[in-house]
Amino acid sequence: MSLDQCADQFVQALSPREAIVGLSTRADDPDSRLRHLASGLPKRRVDLESTLTTRPQVVIRYWGGDPRLVRALEMRGVRVVTLSEASDFDGVRFNIRSVALALEKPSAGETLIRDMDQRLARAAGTWKGMSALYLTPGGATSGPGTLVDAILRAAGMTNAEVRPGFQTVSLEQMALNRPPALVLGFFDTFQRSGDHWGVGGHRILRTAVKDRAVASLPGSMLGCPDAGAADAVERLAAQAGRP
Repeated sequence: MSLDQCADQFVQALSPREAIVGLSTRADDPDSRLRHLASGLPKRRVDLESTLTTRPQVVIRYWGGDPRLVRALEMRGVRVVTLSEASDFDGVRFNIRSVALALEKPSAGETLIRDMDQRLARAAGTWKGMSALYLTPGGATSGPGTLVDAILRAAGMTNAEVRPGFQTVSLEQMALNRPPALVLGFFDTFQRSGDHWGVGGHRILRTAVKDRAVASLPGSMLGCPDAGAADAVERLAAQAGRP
């Protein structure tokens, strides 16, 4: 059983369908990467009663379920695996192996990692070092030490944000010194929400996006520390060299 949308991606990728006793209620949301696999599988609320009713042997979580729920499950003999925050592809590999081992499917985990690594190898260096700034509708960006930074570098880009971690883009600086290229993230969910009042709707940012955006990565590839990050690298690589 999985307790949140990120855990859903691992359970669906690594577990036989007949062994899945529950996914989160967000498993088939538009920003769930493997939502096409969620059809026909049970969706469960995140509480002790709903979880215990399914009698899971293993529960996978990232942010779903509070510490009290985790302790209650472990006291009843349920193995709970909490995904780690991944700042690079080694972190993604660690998560895949951890879940695969808990599900007693280590070979499935290695197959998933092998596929991911092959796709990363094909995409490597495609942007030939071009400087690019990652940008979300809320005006956030990602510097060194984040999975987004690893995605940019894996596609052969140089991250224009040198400050570590997650940062806020200055609209003033954007107006005065636009980066050579922008890589957009989560703009698909922003457009669906119809919210035009945040930073993403500002004239300066809209102009920069129109003039400098070279790729737009959907939230389903960016929201979890999983193999979706390799999908993002592939998407970036596919845009290299295009006008």
